[in-house]
Formats: sequence, C-alpha cells, structure tokens
Amino acid sequence: MRKDGRKNDQLRDMTFHLDWVSAPEGAVLVEAGNTRVLCSASLTEGVPRWRRDSGLGWVTAEYAMLPRATSTRSTRESVKGKLGGRTQEISRLIGRALRAGVDYQALGENTIEIDCDVLQADGGTRTASITGAWIALQRAIKVGKTNGFIPGEPLKDSICAISVGIIDGEPRLDLPYEEDVRAETDMNVVMTGAGKLVEVQGTAEGAPFSREELSQLLDLAASGCEALTRAQLFAAQAPQGARVTLVDGVVA
Repeated sequence: MRKDGRKNDQLRDMTFHLDWVSAPEGAVLVEAGNTRVLCSASLTEGVPRWRRDSGLGWVTAEYAMLPRATSTRSTRESVKGKLGGRTQEISRLIGRALRAGVDYQALGENTIEIDCDVLQADGGTRTASITGAWIALQRAIKVGKTNGFIPGEPLKDSICAISVGIIDGEPRLDLPYEEDVRAETDMNVVMTGAGKLVEVQGTAEGAPFSREELSQLLDLAASGCEALTRAQLFAAQAPQGARVTLVDGVVA
C-alpha cells in the first residue's frame, strides 16, 4: 500500500470539469489527485503561413505553470523574457501527442491552439495535460462542426497519457510528486484509445531497468490509459458544464 492508500496498479481519483471556463471553444479542468490543470482549446479559421493553401489544418499546444503551483513560488517566464527548456519540451510533447489523433484533411484549413495551465502541481502535470487537452480538443471540434468551420471528422482516435515508475523496487502507476522525486525509473507513456503507443519517455533515474521491467511498466501504463480512455469518451458525450469522475477505474 502506498502513502496515499492506493495499490500499485491504481490511478489517483480523477475529475474532469467540462467547460470550467466559458470563453474557449473547448475547456476542461483536470483534477488528478492534488494536481490541477486547466486545458483550453481555441479554434480559429486559417493556418500558419507555411500551411496555407494546403487544405490541411494544424494543432499546436502551449504549457505553463503558475508561479505558486508548487510549494515555493517560481518567477513567471514572461518576466524572465524566455521560456524554460522544460516548458518548451512539454509544450512540444502535448502538441505531438494530440496531432497523432487528428486527420488534418478533415480539419480543413483551421487551427486549434491548446493551452495547458498548471494551477497546482503534485506530479503528472504533463500526462494530465495531454489527457485533458484531448477532451478540450474534442469539444472545440464539436463547436467547429456545428458552426460549419470544420468540414469532416478530424478525430481519428482519442489520446491520453499516464506516468509509471519503479519505486522501492516496485512498478507503480500514476506517480504523485512524492514518488516521482525518488523513483529509480520514471516513465511517461502516451497512447491512443485503441491501445497503440504514441510516445514513451523513460529514464533510469537511480538504477538501470531491465527489458522485463520495461514490459511491466508498459502493461501498467496500458491498463491506466484504458481507464482514462473510458472517462474521455464518457466526457465526449457529456452535456455542457458536466463533471466526469474516475474512481478506481469506474466512470461516473
């Protein structure tokens, strides 16, 4: 049993607050344990200059952490005048992950920009961002189709992500900060709803891991992503302003 009372293969309780803010075409506040991320999707006509007259759309993402998302205040990157390496890396990861599930031709020459703002961080901010961003993306596309901006069905599959790791010699699912900082192996896994891998980021933080342990971690991540996919698809059909919860793999 872990410090927060979960089993090694158990997700943290998650809640998706749909349309938590009203201005974006799609928005969701994701709660994963004590982590809170606001994911917003903005739909605009037109594409970047290098994409014009191609008949193809574009999806991109930006990630940021509020100054007091953690136990100590950090300086806003806008004040520093440049983005940190971690911020850029996670922004690109979110964009790559979402684009894996999008048909650009069906999107038409439209752009969807995703903003993931971490309000409170307790581990798994990038994976919560990807999982919530897909819900925001789906809701923005729904608005675009209703308003006649989007000609086809751009979503090829859902996209979600989860963290796994080896702590005290045991593979564990969905790491909070307390586990993440002392993990011997730390891994973030992005998958489609069909169970295919989009990206795997794995590092031996303390000790090298074996091929067998890698397989165990990927199996653990697949089980977590399967539950997250169920919650995402439930949210896709939920009415405006609804709240979707995922407790021990059960959606409500």
